[in-house]
Amino acid sequence: MNPVENITLRRTSTAQQVADGLSDAIMRGEMPPGAPIRESAIAASLGISRNTVREAVRMLEAGGLVRHTMHHGATVIDPSQDDLAELYRARMALELAAAAVPRTKGELAPVREALHDLMAAYETRDPAGIAEKDLAFHAAIVSLLGSKRIDEFYGQLARELRFFLVVLSVEDREFESQDSVIEEHTSIMAALESGDPERARAVLTTILTETGQRVAAIFANRTT
Repeated sequence: MNPVENITLRRTSTAQQVADGLSDAIMRGEMPPGAPIRESAIAASLGISRNTVREAVRMLEAGGLVRHTMHHGATVIDPSQDDLAELYRARMALELAAAAVPRTKGELAPVREALHDLMAAYETRDPAGIAEKDLAFHAAIVSLLGSKRIDEFYGQLARELRFFLVVLSVEDREFESQDSVIEEHTSIMAALESGDPERARAVLTTILTETGQRVAAIFANRTT
């Protein structure tokens, strides 16, 4: 028996399209933390089966944007202080590892390009766009490790953190107006381009620690 004879090749499934649409809505803050995912209502609105919606929700759950609890069904994640601390510990470890060796100008070109994209996004004052490009800059740093698996892991981590930052931006207008964003990232870029790993790691440690503390303080105010 041919082990692949029953595999059906297809374009993006309906479930994937629903998952992508719901993900975009969550990332834009249109579905707030803790909001229920009403599968029957979504299915009726889109004219599709509930099983298709359920499959889409499972995709979102695997991606960390939705949680399923007994007797309550699926809801948009409502991140905790512990979730935030864990995300920052993970990103710190990966980014410091990426900065541990000197990098050539060519290797750093994608990071420099990501910085330019962040600067352009910052001019829009759109919190979702800024958060996306901010994390893309840091993902470019992690990509210096040259591991697709680590890139995928960081991509998932960044996805959750992006949602976290968008939520805070929507709920706390002060967060999105931090004028230090460009200065911080320019400092990181300069440190990476200096060819001095100790300097690069020191700058990253300081900035990521301060950013984590700032976000944690805003989160603490949100929950009090």
